[in-house]
Amino acid sequence: MGGRTIGRQVVQAFAGSLEGHRARKGVLITTSQFSPDALDYVTRIEKKIVLIDGEKLAELMIDYGIGVTNDVTYEIKRLDADYFEEEL
Repeated sequence: MGGRTIGRQVVQAFAGSLEGHRARKGVLITTSQFSPDALDYVTRIEKKIVLIDGEKLAELMIDYGIGVTNDVTYEIKRLDADYFEEEL
């Protein structure tokens, strides 16, 4: 992923903004990536903050069909057991 890395300072500021809304949980999303220090920070605080980086965001978009289109569709076939049953 290109772009700048999101550091602890941004995550810490986000955690502080949650306090202003009396929120205990939050989700911080970036199209970039989080620094190791930022990832460690969320494990050491009381608030539950989920960090979603660009790679995870792309996975979620694909999984839930948001902002994506089908490029190639594959048809998977299976044998029809009834077709091969011998009639008595």
